[in-house]
Amino acid sequence: MIATGTLSRWQSASPFWVSLLLIPLVWFSAATGGWSVLLVPAATWWAFAVLDRITGLNTQNADPETPDTALQWYILLTKLWAPIQFVTLFGLIWYATHNTHLSTLEKIGLFFGMGVISGTIGINYSHELMHQKSRLERWLGDILLAMVLYSHFRSEHLLVHHRHVGTPRDPVTARYNEGFHRFYPRVLWQCWVSAFSAERNKLARIDRPWTDRSNPFWRYWALQGGMLALAGLIGGWSGVALFLLQAGVAIWQLELVNYVEHYGLTRKHLGEGRYEHVLPRHSWNASQKASNWLLINLQRHSDHHYKPNRRFPLLQHHASDAAPQLPYGYPVMTVFAMIPPLWRRVMNPRVRAWRRHYYPEITDWHPYNKSLNPMPKA
Repeated sequence: MIATGTLSRWQSASPFWVSLLLIPLVWFSAATGGWSVLLVPAATWWAFAVLDRITGLNTQNADPETPDTALQWYILLTKLWAPIQFVTLFGLIWYATHNTHLSTLEKIGLFFGMGVISGTIGINYSHELMHQKSRLERWLGDILLAMVLYSHFRSEHLLVHHRHVGTPRDPVTARYNEGFHRFYPRVLWQCWVSAFSAERNKLARIDRPWTDRSNPFWRYWALQGGMLALAGLIGGWSGVALFLLQAGVAIWQLELVNYVEHYGLTRKHLGEGRYEHVLPRHSWNASQKASNWLLINLQRHSDHHYKPNRRFPLLQHHASDAAPQLPYGYPVMTVFAMIPPLWRRVMNPRVRAWRRHYYPEITDWHPYNKSLNPMPKA
């Protein structure tokens, strides 16, 4: 259970604040240059993979009925990240374009690391914020997504992914045997199209055109344009290039995780375009303790899709009888995803075992392996 006293509440939440350590680390990289520009990727990928091995799994569950009043330290963390990332990103753009001790290659390495931060932490925190009812939290989520030029992720995630996960109408559900390098270019385009179509169709249902000012894409474009303009004002064309570099890395990080989360998992087709309800079995689960500190329990993805509005400290661990388990946390699994033969060797047997366990009555899986068509019907 989550403790009730202020001190004990902080002690319970404090491991999740580990992400803040990446901020002085990236500034140390900027100040010293050289091989230190690799510290952020090394910390998020390799150090946390080692920590997962040391700390093991966390299978304990908080009371899912815990009120927000007992979660202040968790909520504060996600609210603080947007201004912290904003100052860090644009501060680094100014620093890198106004100092001469960093070579071009070192600047690329530095902003690759910044992209790892804005993707691994920033987009992940925006994901938590976009699911909340608070207007402030949703705006903070939009600001974080604008910093990586991926604002449409909010519409795609809330209106398409959660509704159609594990079906042919969800572009983010990676097909069985689909390698990441095929998945990535497909999903970049299809996610944008499906997000825009979902918002357009939502307006059409109340007889409004897509150009209506209530379409959030206007807000997305304004925020993204403002971020690009600020990068240019601070660092000129070099500042824009560095901004684009970190945004590209962040998007790549996001889609690597998206690829891992639902690979090969499909909901049973009930006929006439209907599918079974989303259950914990339709997302890969990982309860590695250290990487869940870094990723604010994102790896408890089975419960997130089962109860999408549940705040991250309350997400439940589901055992292997209820949800399929990844063999490692995301730091390791995303590296595997970049090497398709290794990925298939690790994951394809698990997908086949998942099919036998949950759907022994389905003998022909070929219809479930066909190309996805993510475009929702008008």
